[in-house]
Amino acid sequence: MKPLHQTLSPSQVVFLTISLMVGVFMAILDTTIVDIVVPKMMAPLSTDLYGIQWVITSYMTSAATAIMLVEWLETKVGLKKIFLSGIFLFTASSFFAGNAQNLEWMITARVFQGFGESLIVVSAEAMLFSAYAPEKRGLAMGIYGLGVSFAPAIGPTLGGWLTEHIDWRWIFYINIPIGILNFIGALFFLPDYKPAHRFPLNFLSFFFLSVGTVSLLIVLSKGQQKGWFSSEMIGYLTFLSVGSFLLFALSELLSKNKLIDYSIFRIREFVVAFWVYCFVLGFSMYQVFYLLPLYFEKLKGISTLQTGIYILPLAISIGLFSPIAGLISDKKSSVLPLVIASGLYLYFVFFILSDFNYYTSSLKASMLLIILGIGMGFFFAPITNLALKNLGEKTTLGVSLMHYIRFVGGSFGTALATNDLQRFFAESYERMTELQDLERAHFLVELMQEWGYMSEEKALHSLQSIQTLYALSDSFEKTFLWTGFWALIGVIPIFFLLYKKPKVLHS
Repeated sequence: MKPLHQTLSPSQVVFLTISLMVGVFMAILDTTIVDIVVPKMMAPLSTDLYGIQWVITSYMTSAATAIMLVEWLETKVGLKKIFLSGIFLFTASSFFAGNAQNLEWMITARVFQGFGESLIVVSAEAMLFSAYAPEKRGLAMGIYGLGVSFAPAIGPTLGGWLTEHIDWRWIFYINIPIGILNFIGALFFLPDYKPAHRFPLNFLSFFFLSVGTVSLLIVLSKGQQKGWFSSEMIGYLTFLSVGSFLLFALSELLSKNKLIDYSIFRIREFVVAFWVYCFVLGFSMYQVFYLLPLYFEKLKGISTLQTGIYILPLAISIGLFSPIAGLISDKKSSVLPLVIASGLYLYFVFFILSDFNYYTSSLKASMLLIILGIGMGFFFAPITNLALKNLGEKTTLGVSLMHYIRFVGGSFGTALATNDLQRFFAESYERMTELQDLERAHFLVELMQEWGYMSEEKALHSLQSIQTLYALSDSFEKTFLWTGFWALIGVIPIFFLLYKKPKVLHS
């Protein structure tokens, strides 16, 4: 059987790329476009902020769980049918999510959406990688990087515009015409591609992995709300998660048909990429994606739409530099753009982002995000190309594992960001109160009463609001700084790879 790239004409490669990338962009966009409109959903769905978080949690857990099924499905029906199934599921569930009248309805729709995303992103990346000749796969992954990085970055902008000018339900409805057109085009023009190797699914291992993953993601998503281990629910779920992962390990150890081919972890480049994807993308970049809208909306006090506009330069720069990084990967090596990405990202987080506070001009912050966008743009194509280039028939497994760790690492990152932001806020506010000169505070209150014509209660409230603002500003600075430490852990293998193979920059 010929490799897929040898069976396609240039025009077929172009159409395949467009079709796959439309599907990926549509699916990954929903990971962030929903975040910014969550407050708008509470009243229509008759729930509170804690209830509405399940809209995000249900999507994430479903997608992470289903990802490990794709390699087995690939050997049964082929990548084209998996992609079509994902588009159908995602589009149909988008319709039901847009029509949701209560929380239960919305959560059910989001579960199917998450399942659809997992089918789309894994099948599309595996097919796109296989459709390009080895010497052009860096470019292919650069194009794929547009979906993985540009879509989450543009999510707040598009979500803010749709919410402000039409209705929040259109963040789901917009998927329907795009999904229908993409499904029809892919049905008639995408090539059938079914790898020759067989893969018997270990259902017991899959069950234990699924239970462990779902429990873990719920703990990470709801832990802050429930008070972490002071909550019985979090304690039980943590025990269930740890126990399930141990049973999964035991099942894999005793079974002849393993869910995961562990020989993949003997491939050094994949292990490096897997580590980097977990810590740099999941633990660090997902924190930044989560924190930036909060920074503009909660600290700077601007609207949802304005927030999206200020984040737009980040999205555009990611989109421009992802293909460039892919071309460099093809012409030079995957390590060179990764070194550039690591240097830019670490410099930005430690020396620029960590100085973002209340007094930073929104326009200045927006323009500085271009540097972050360049770093992120240089990250996704080479790390994916590095991960997949030596996998052969393990390509789909590699893609599945990379996206699995993206969801799990991203869940950790989001939980860390929430926890750190609240912890640093409490510490800053308490420290501010301890250092406060009570005589000057009373004098300031008296001035506000006398010159601002305020009541004592209103003057005290104003003083407290100022302290809260300063504490929040300080907490954002410290939380942004801590995202850099996770990235620093993540990039260590890149420089190790460079040290072991210094000629790779010129190969």
